Amino acid sequence: MFNPADDIDAIQASLLRTLASAHRLRIIHRLGVGPCEVNEISRDLGLGQAATSQHLAAMRAVGLVDAVRDGRTMRYELCDPEILVACSLMRGALVRRLSRLGDLAAAAGQDSIAGSPSFTASSQSSVAAAQPSVSAGRSSIETPSSKVSLP
Repeated sequence: MFNPADDIDAIQASLLRTLASAHRLRIIHRLGVGPCEVNEISRDLGLGQAATSQHLAAMRAVGLVDAVRDGRTMRYELCDPEILVACSLMRGALVRRLSRLGDLAAAAGQDSIAGSPSFTASSQSSVAAAQPSVSAGRSSIETPSSKVSLP
């Protein structure tokens, strides 16, 4: 059965997979300043020109950027300025989450240090070995001896 919502979900998933690259997000933010050529993007972001061209081609394929001929050069621009708004909203949500987690970690660290005079080098190595993970939308931190779910 045809379901337009499934089609738009698939298109959105493809677009978001394309954005799942720090370099591509940096390109989005660079193009938010204004259209520019591949060599400008490469220089500004410290990327190789070939790698930048490949990223732009992938972004162009899903409709994130357009290439506009300007004489003998191609200038790239965002297809829709709302793309930058969407990326900025996600970045803001991430910053707020990290801030809350940082506050939680700081409070937990102060409580454990203040309540435990035997915070030793082995305790420090256990903290350093903690590995964050995300599964089914839930975040957790796994240490060698425990797993803690985060809000």
